[in-house]
Amino acid sequence: MTLGAVRDGTVRLHDYGAELAFATAAGPAHARVAQRTDGMLAIALDAPDAAAGLDRLRFLLGVDDDIAPFLAMAERDPLLAGPVARARGLRAPRTGTCVHALIRALAGQLVTFSEARRIERGIVFRVGRPHAGQRLSPERADLARLSAAQICASGLAPRRAAALVRISAQLDLERLVTAPPDGVAARLLRERQLGPWSVGTFFLHGLGRYDRGLAGDLGLIKLCTALLGRRAESEDTVKLLEPYGEWAGLASLHLLRATPATLRQERAVEARTASA
Repeated sequence: MTLGAVRDGTVRLHDYGAELAFATAAGPAHARVAQRTDGMLAIALDAPDAAAGLDRLRFLLGVDDDIAPFLAMAERDPLLAGPVARARGLRAPRTGTCVHALIRALAGQLVTFSEARRIERGIVFRVGRPHAGQRLSPERADLARLSAAQICASGLAPRRAAALVRISAQLDLERLVTAPPDGVAARLLRERQLGPWSVGTFFLHGLGRYDRGLAGDLGLIKLCTALLGRRAESEDTVKLLEPYGEWAGLASLHLLRATPATLRQERAVEARTASA
């Protein structure tokens, strides 16, 4: 599973695995998930409609994604081969709603990972409905009950809080799941507070799509700096992700695990092996 980094109020981690609270068309659901030693998942599901609950859970975990083509590509890629070998099953942890994905995209701008999660969790606990001791991902109606000033109390910058309220009021974000992806990206990029990184985050965590990378991510800028031997810019991350095409989002997640120090170490090993 890939829930280790999730601390957003909808997921609770345990030694055995995780608990997830999420909404379905039939009502709120709760699941306990553990990964067995053979890689299979053991699931205990409490949902008003078991079939619908299981379908939704499978989406949230990304277990139905066929990433075999990506893995085959990564084996031949000098940047991806190492990170992918260490985490072949990595997927983006998905949010229960697209509104929640927008919250994550705005909360993660220009702050550390831990600060972003703190802000996101604060908003989720403030507006998400309680269920089984956790919170459900916020929906449009939940967010409509708060003003931008109230959202700022969770640590989100005023302009981003205003953007969150405005965008969620103007757009039915959940409908974007079935909309043409290029149109979705173009529409979101018209918002002043949303850039390529935010759109990539929305695609990965809200839509469950891998065809938009995390361009401009600070970690990728640092990686490009190490690769290029100069101070990299956001445009360099766009060029870095371009070759990965439909897998740019998943490639982003793996490349963020490829720290400059790790790359230098791997290249030193390769150089020694080549000269032996």
